[in-house]
Amino acid sequence: MIRTRIAPSPTGFLHLGTARTALYSWAFARHHGGQFDLRIEDTDVARSTQDSVDQILAAMHWLGLDYDEGPIYQMQRLQRYQQVAQQLVEAGKAYPCYCQPEELEAMREAQKARGEKTRYDGRWRPEPGKVLAPVPAGVKPVIRFRNPLDGEVVWNDLVKGEIRIGNKEIDDLIIVRPDGVPTYNFAVVVDDWDMRISHVFRGDEHINNTPWQINLFQALDAPLPRYGHLPIILGDDGQKLSKRRGAVSVTAYEDAGYLPEAMLNYLARLGWSHGDEELFSREQMVSWFDGEHLSKSPAQWDPAKLKWVNTQYLKAADNQRLAEWVRPRLTARGLHVPEAAPLAAQCGLFKDRCATLVELADWLAMFFGPVGATEAERAQHLNPQAELACRALADQLNDVEWSPQGIAGALKAVLASQGMKMPQLAIPVRVKVCGRSQTPALDQVLALFDKNFVLDRLRSA
Repeated sequence: MIRTRIAPSPTGFLHLGTARTALYSWAFARHHGGQFDLRIEDTDVARSTQDSVDQILAAMHWLGLDYDEGPIYQMQRLQRYQQVAQQLVEAGKAYPCYCQPEELEAMREAQKARGEKTRYDGRWRPEPGKVLAPVPAGVKPVIRFRNPLDGEVVWNDLVKGEIRIGNKEIDDLIIVRPDGVPTYNFAVVVDDWDMRISHVFRGDEHINNTPWQINLFQALDAPLPRYGHLPIILGDDGQKLSKRRGAVSVTAYEDAGYLPEAMLNYLARLGWSHGDEELFSREQMVSWFDGEHLSKSPAQWDPAKLKWVNTQYLKAADNQRLAEWVRPRLTARGLHVPEAAPLAAQCGLFKDRCATLVELADWLAMFFGPVGATEAERAQHLNPQAELACRALADQLNDVEWSPQGIAGALKAVLASQGMKMPQLAIPVRVKVCGRSQTPALDQVLALFDKNFVLDRLRSA
């Protein structure tokens, strides 16, 4: 059975690179009828926070990346890691190391002075005929993995193809710290083994970790997952997007008014393609995403392209669904939106003019609270003749059916009585009622206001 996972560390928000990895892992599992799991890698105790966990879970929920198992927390599995580490020690595949930090630092400095690659020199690694130093009193050891000295680690990467790294390039990895907490590479292996993970998609910064992990899997006689290492995403400055380089969180895009399906669509195209398809549904992606056609080259984050994608999804979105998203945004502005308000119809009328939900809320705010045109617009459009015509329109509207047809009839009647052309009346009406000089068709806009609301604004000074 295909089983994938996403395993963020709760040391900050869910950034865009991790979200893309989560999407690919989710889509691959769903395509094959498999399972997608969520693991929280919280062994960095000093930097992990509950707030970060909450943000990660919220981002996954917003994106609609439903997981079948989890969240699984590493810090709740310490006993299991210690059990496996002891198993390796007893099998002679790991060993305690009593080197102190100052000793390791001296080791690295001496290697640098000799022009050598810095690495652990194996002084506590047991070998036939080797006499180890006496165990220092009161020192808690780390546990190191006994990495093979010869040969190569070879794997066929799902993205990059065959990768070979010689075992001489890597040293004996610390797998358990003195406090009993496992290191990243060891915990990941035990977790993926226990969770029966078959395929791992992750960023290519993990390529150097993969040889250690493969060797650990083999030492444990555990099934080896297939790995796919995704190229980085570059920001506007040409540098890698990351938590430490100002990468915006997924939830920040939610706050900025982007739709989750638009974000998924855009993220999917950052490293994967299906022909020339630019816009596609979640269901289409699942049907197409078989792990092929993944790019080996870095992707460029393009805010303008993301906004274009969001605009297309906004235009196609169900109006009632938009209303459900916009209502809390209006409420957050201190506006009261009655349950009976035609919010869905208002969304339908204005969504074609918007790129985000924030812009849509900007438009709809005029229906539920005070509006104020700029002084320049008022001076330009609200002359005495326009004010008189607005009051005449209010009188005319007072007795008509409140519908686009009824409002259109009232507008025509006032134009005839005042000897005006439509722009001479429509623009001042928009300024007084809507607080701006341009809107969609005036009769349609006014019909979505409360009638008394409109009459009061037309008669106001």
